[in-house]
Amino acid sequence: MSTRRGVGRLAAAVGLGLGVAGALGASLGGSTPVLAFDEPGPTAVRHDADAGPVVPAQAPPDAAGGGGKVTASCVEVLPKGATRPGMTVSFPAQGLTGYEARLVVTLTHGGGETALPEGFRWERQSDAARALEDAGFMLPVEDGGSPPLIERVDEGEGAKTTLSVPFVPLPRLPGRHALRLPSLPIKVARANKDVMTLCTPPQDITVEDPIANEDDPKVKPNPPGRAQREDWALARYVFFGVLIGVVVAAALALLARWLLRRPKTVVAPPKDLPWVAALKELAAIRGSELLAEGRSDELFDRVSDCVRKYLGERYGFDGLESTTAETRRLLKRVYPPLLEMDRIVRFLEDSDLVKFARLVPTHEDCDDALARAEHIVRSTTPSFAAGQPGSQAGGGASGAGAPPPRRAA
Repeated sequence: MSTRRGVGRLAAAVGLGLGVAGALGASLGGSTPVLAFDEPGPTAVRHDADAGPVVPAQAPPDAAGGGGKVTASCVEVLPKGATRPGMTVSFPAQGLTGYEARLVVTLTHGGGETALPEGFRWERQSDAARALEDAGFMLPVEDGGSPPLIERVDEGEGAKTTLSVPFVPLPRLPGRHALRLPSLPIKVARANKDVMTLCTPPQDITVEDPIANEDDPKVKPNPPGRAQREDWALARYVFFGVLIGVVVAAALALLARWLLRRPKTVVAPPKDLPWVAALKELAAIRGSELLAEGRSDELFDRVSDCVRKYLGERYGFDGLESTTAETRRLLKRVYPPLLEMDRIVRFLEDSDLVKFARLVPTHEDCDDALARAEHIVRSTTPSFAAGQPGSQAGGGASGAGAPPPRRAA
């Protein structure tokens, strides 16, 4: 009974190796070879109508030395006209439990052929992976520092490809164990898209416990922990959200800065008409405290400037910068002629006496100047603005809606 149990275990180990090879070969895009391990029976052979010779690889004899015969196979398939690549295999004969043992396969093939063009692919939850574990072997994790390697070197018209696959022997029980790595199929793609399957011979290895030769082995500390890596979706979303927010905020800040710095269109308030502005200024002078403070000369001067500015804006010249003679000459050119011309000239001449002859006007003179200035403004205001037809004694407007007077050429 124990012999039969040993036979079954060996069969599982052999079949497991074939399952691993099937997983490796599947990466070439071809179909996985037929893998069989069972109680006594014929050697498994794959028949392919388009293929050439089919060479079955026999499983090793029962290591337990008893019970029924266990047969497993890795089927080599060679398309018609294909030449089998040369193969050399190396695997350590001795090793330590839990330490890496590399299977190195060197293939010599044509330059247009490619071994495992898509690399190694291994599904750890597959039946082949579980069978490999039952046989006492494990594959290291992909990023554990010892990955499978594929190296190709072109040599003239041919090429040499070296495949290096790590295995970790892990028998279930302590002590010395003789393990066998079963045949592994390796697929080679040809230039015409045909696929050939090659089988590696089974490899034996004797493994010892790492502390087998120590009289009093000590407990060693655990290896340092590895950084935990996980897909933290929330952190990723928060990071990209903050990044997008910063970019949007910066763009809005630049936009706001540009809007604040661009030239602004300032709409000036509507300017009062000359006669309206003049009457407002004269009313402000009349209501001031200049007479009460004894500054009659300043009041007289402000009234004169108000009239001069009004005449200039009314008839189109710079009244404040024009002398009395220049003002009189410009006003004579106004058409139709001003009927209040003499009154205007006498007011300007009296203003010059106060300003240049240093005469000090009395309160009566100041009141009279204000009255004369208001009369000049009202008498030259257009009738459409004053609302009284004919109120302008002279100045070129005799009816509502008439344009302002113009100067004669």
